[in-house]
Amino acid sequence: MSFQPNFDFVEELRWRGLLHDAMPGAQELLNTEQVTGYVGFDPTADSLHIGNLVPITQLMHFQRAGHIPVALVGGATGMVGDPSGKTDERKLLDVETINHNIACQKAQLQKFIEFGEGGNKAKMVNNYDWFKNWSFLDFIRDVGKHITVSYMMSKDSVRNRLESGGISFTEFTYQLVQGYDFLHLYKNEGCKLQMGGSDQWGNITTGTELIRRMAGGEGFALTAPLITKADGTKFGKSEGGNVWLDPARTSPYKFYQFWLNVADEDAIRFIKIYSLKNRDQIEALIAEHTGQEHMRILQKELAAEMTTRVHSEHDLEMALKATQIFFGNGSAEDLKALDEATLAAAADGMERFEVEKSSLAQGIQVLDLLAVNTQIFPSKSEARKMLQANGFAFNKDKYADIDGTINDAILLHGKYLIAQKGKKQYFLIEAV
Repeated sequence: MSFQPNFDFVEELRWRGLLHDAMPGAQELLNTEQVTGYVGFDPTADSLHIGNLVPITQLMHFQRAGHIPVALVGGATGMVGDPSGKTDERKLLDVETINHNIACQKAQLQKFIEFGEGGNKAKMVNNYDWFKNWSFLDFIRDVGKHITVSYMMSKDSVRNRLESGGISFTEFTYQLVQGYDFLHLYKNEGCKLQMGGSDQWGNITTGTELIRRMAGGEGFALTAPLITKADGTKFGKSEGGNVWLDPARTSPYKFYQFWLNVADEDAIRFIKIYSLKNRDQIEALIAEHTGQEHMRILQKELAAEMTTRVHSEHDLEMALKATQIFFGNGSAEDLKALDEATLAAAADGMERFEVEKSSLAQGIQVLDLLAVNTQIFPSKSEARKMLQANGFAFNKDKYADIDGTINDAILLHGKYLIAQKGKKQYFLIEAV
């Protein structure tokens, strides 16, 4: 029985804005046989980031269509450094760091792609496993002779670097090493397709050339566009840098907020690119969103789906609660229900004051706390006026007792106190 994909993979990517280029014949191949295809991930950090979600999403749709995904972690290529899209030489990593990064990335990839045996379960491979036995002389003799220098120099990744100041021999040879990955997977896993970002086209086609010259076979390339925001800047960064998938690097709350704050002009593109909802569902959401953009319907759906997929339902619940507390009408009970990690993340942008825990244990007169131990108010008289006007709260509970004493019983998680002036001005008091 001939293979019938669950849907036309290339058309699905095209509609979603996930297709930049594909080699002739790739679509026909994918619609007539079950294809093994791979994406490579270089272990440059101990966490993937949302820029990596594009190739991850490629693999997820690939598997959903009925094909067999391979996730390659670059234990070998990570030692070399990919010049694609870079203006400067990458910092070389030691083996211990690379292995640590690989272990972390493997754990993350397993959250998105179904690995295992049989059917169209995915496989994970490490290119160090086949490069560790190669000698330099053997590699340049047996592989290097099949690719000319002029061919390598014609690639954008190389040409751009030469024009901007030069490229080391190490990074110059990267495309040859990645190209051999494709050849190895073609010969050993029956892999006929390599996917990646559009900046990887040169590296991927070097692999198809090696397959043609050294194995007499045919490999195919398929790339996704590099995702940018409407203003032309790179997508996937916040004010603090990369938006990471590891909650220790980017908290689930901040992750949720990143998607929630996507610009209106980007929301329609991004819901298609990143959501796994089907076309009918997405088009219904776009129709609902259009004309009432201030409701942020698409952003809320995207933030909820991505936070759940990357983190968990619990993390989404906490992020929603925190958002409601600090930007909506959340209650004192909601604040007390926040877990410590979410509270700390939500309070990250607040003006922060430290108070000795021992002093709080003994009790601090409220006006002293607000104007002496901290500088929430410039003076006790200003603090008194605000309290008397019923415009102040501790932990979302109104507080008006100007003669009151604050002690450690009020602390959240034994260390935090949220002070609120008016409706939107929050301060974090931390007991240390």
